[in-house]
Amino acid sequence: MTAAKEAADLPTASPSGRHDGHRAGRPHVVIIGAGFAGLAAANELGGKDIDVTLIDRRNYHLFVPLLYQVASAALSPADIAEPIRRIVSHHPNIEVMLGEVVGIDKESKKVALADGSAVPYDRLIVATGSTHSYFGHDEWEKYATGLKTIEDARQIRGRVLMAFEQAEICPDPAKQQSLMTTVIVGAGPTGVEMAGAIAELSRHTLARDFRNINPETARVILVEAGPRVLPAFPPELSEYAHRALTQLGVTVMVDTPVEDVIAEGVTVGGRFVPAGTIVWGAGVRASPAGTWLGVETDKAGRVKVEDDLGVPGHPDIFVLGDTALAMHDDGQPLPGLAQVAKQQGEHVGGNLNAHLTRGAPMPPFRFKNRGNLATIGRNSAVADFGKTKLKGFTAWLLWGIVHVYLLIGFRNRLLVTMQWLVAYVTYQRGARLITGERKAPIRENHRRTSAAE
Repeated sequence: MTAAKEAADLPTASPSGRHDGHRAGRPHVVIIGAGFAGLAAANELGGKDIDVTLIDRRNYHLFVPLLYQVASAALSPADIAEPIRRIVSHHPNIEVMLGEVVGIDKESKKVALADGSAVPYDRLIVATGSTHSYFGHDEWEKYATGLKTIEDARQIRGRVLMAFEQAEICPDPAKQQSLMTTVIVGAGPTGVEMAGAIAELSRHTLARDFRNINPETARVILVEAGPRVLPAFPPELSEYAHRALTQLGVTVMVDTPVEDVIAEGVTVGGRFVPAGTIVWGAGVRASPAGTWLGVETDKAGRVKVEDDLGVPGHPDIFVLGDTALAMHDDGQPLPGLAQVAKQQGEHVGGNLNAHLTRGAPMPPFRFKNRGNLATIGRNSAVADFGKTKLKGFTAWLLWGIVHVYLLIGFRNRLLVTMQWLVAYVTYQRGARLITGERKAPIRENHRRTSAAE
């Protein structure tokens, strides 16, 4: 029996302890996922005559666009995350439930949770995001970490810093160089930003911290299967990004698909490249929401939705963000961007009140492109606003302003701004901690010889 079918027989409960899923006969909207889409929908429904239950397996909202700065030791996790309960605390009709969804029963209108309970709904919004895709090579995941969660960012940061620590005590120059080599697979915004950040980390921040190695000689290799970096940007901005990365010391390899990934490095273009750290940014796949719903999906697992973002044949269910295959006016799929997810959440949340209380039809969703930005490194970024295209310092400054503005909470904005200012002046990063269960590197049974010897 599937989790969805089992949900029909599970005990139902609401966060307030009631077992009917409603209060005073009001309609009940359940939102799965507190990312950009889910949170936007919840805020639109806040204060309305509707009961809202927001379910997430974590108790915080994560500002994913700045996650790479945690991975590259520029920011701490708390700088880009905010507790969900705090964000929606001023909406008394929204209750937050910490739980992991394992199934959806469309017939009985219940969401099954991992703890064995189920939450009933009148309308369901699924905004569960995406995870990494290794294109059929899931065995690569343990060697090449993706960047979707705080845990991912901490793991990458730990691997990068530990590689330099191991190189510091390694007597073999060739092994030192391989440890100080980082390979990043995928040259989309995540890969480009990660490559630039690690290059600056090694050449500026770590340059004076070690005695037996020279971090300035560290190699950062960006590998892209396609013909250019930042393929979603216009060619002239891609070319600028390529040049800027090269000036930072990043080796950019385009038209070069990855053939294999092992603990010691990657095979690209028929050549093995030893590496101390491998970061995966080449592909994503949607959450298992399509499987829960038992509906049609594309190869990436995205649920095919109607113009109003509803599931075909199930007008009481909406799918948003990276989980949805929504089409632009030109017939092309909408990209998996934060602004797309946020606009979709605002659209569904903003129109559900009229739909539930007055029976008004759900209007079709229309995406308004507010521009696309990507930073490359210090004083260097690109911005695409359609007819207007920016690059260099102006785009970099705009990128910083936009991302600080979009951060939730005054405290987060102030902390990030201050840390960026300090880092800009001093070239230092304050989050260079190796956390988790990582142990000190084992010294090889060799004695270093100095030049005097």
